[in-house]
This record gives sequence, structure tokens and C-alpha cells, in this order.
Amino acid sequence: MSMTIGIIVAVVVLFLASAIKVVREYERGVIFRLGRLVGAKGPGLFLIIPLVDKMVKVDLRTITLDVPPQEVITRDNVPVSVNAVVYFRVVDPQAAVVEVLDYIEATRQISMTTLRSVLGRVELDDILAEREKLNRELQQIIDEHTDPWGIKVSTVEIKDVKIPSEMQRAIARQAEAERERRSKVINAEGEFQAAAKLREAAAIMREAPGALQLRYLQTLSEISTENATTIVFPVPIEILDALRGRTQG
Repeated sequence: MSMTIGIIVAVVVLFLASAIKVVREYERGVIFRLGRLVGAKGPGLFLIIPLVDKMVKVDLRTITLDVPPQEVITRDNVPVSVNAVVYFRVVDPQAAVVEVLDYIEATRQISMTTLRSVLGRVELDDILAEREKLNRELQQIIDEHTDPWGIKVSTVEIKDVKIPSEMQRAIARQAEAERERRSKVINAEGEFQAAAKLREAAAIMREAPGALQLRYLQTLSEISTENATTIVFPVPIEILDALRGRTQG
């Protein structure tokens, strides 16, 4: 009799142990009863019917998904290798279990194909310079594809863009040529501004001949301060004419 009672107690304990389920705050338990969806429960403690109900746990925390490097041919026919990282989480546990076999792998596959598709439509310069814009476009497209699975994609970031060595040298030459072009433009602008100032100064001196003589004397004063023993300088005709006129007078 005592053995029978012990067996009954053990069966009851096992029954309760299999009936009591606990899921954490960041989890949900999707319940199936005889194969039919009942719904999602949690967090906390709840009961299921052993041998009748089956529970599938779903993690609601943000998942960091590495997208492996993808070989892409850009619109300007440059082969590049690009990888990315996708941040997403489950917002509908029932859809994540019912609508797709493995929502993590499915998200990885759709991220890979979307990465190749989007980057194949742009040029290399856009990939290097417009990365934020491409990240937003990738996030929107992947989020639209995964929405039926109860997935919310929050962020997509392009990590590394690897370019063939020959193309790296070509880009370096292009950058050097661009720097030289900018330098020449700046020098040309400086020469233009200097010429404009000289033209203004010449106009002033033409209207006031005395200004030219003052400038000439200032130049002689500057030359005299240098370490030279002999200074040879031309005398303007105007000064000679002035001296000649005084002598004759």
C-alpha cells in the first residue's frame, strides 16, 4: 500500500513538474495544444497540460547578426567585398515560430541577398561616401521582408569594404590628382587676387605721380638695410628731368 502511494506521489510530482513552466522577463512561451496554436504566454510562471501542450521559447532580446562578406560588382564594374551587421529582435513570438522555420537564419539569408542587391546598384564612390544613406536603405528593405515573421530590424551597419589592390592604387592616384588640382586652383586664385591689387595700385600711382616716387624711395631705403657694399639702381627719368629743370633755371 505504501509503495502504491509512493508511486502515485511520484507521478503527481512529475506531472506538476512538467506542467509548471517559467519564462524570464525577456522570453515568451509559444504554446501548441495538440498541434494547434494556443498563443504566447509569459513572463513568469504558468501551467500547461503535460503530453497535450508543447511550449517553444522565444528570446525577445536584440540579436546581433553578422552578415558574412559578400562579393559585389558595383555599377561602375568594381569588384568589392562587403560585410555588415544587422540588429533585430522578435516583436511577435507567434509569427516568429509559425511563419518561418528558423527566423535567425532566414534573416541572415535575406540580409545577404539585400546587401548584394543594393550595393550592386551604386558606384564605389557612393559606397565609400554615402554609407549612412545605404545603411538606412538596407534597414528599410530588410525590415519589410522580415516583418511577416514578427521581426523588427532596428539597425544595419556596413562594416568593411575591401577593394582590390589595383583599385586601391588607382584611387590613391585619383586622390593625388585631386589634391594637385585643388592646389593649382588655390594658387591661381591667389595670383588673380594679387594681379587685381597690383592693377588697383598702378591706377592710383598713375593718378598721383608723387606716390610712385615715394614708393621708389621706400624701396631704396629697404635695399640700403641689406648687407651690400655697393648698390646700383636706376634713376627715374622724371627725377632727372626735375633736376635738369632746376639747373637750367
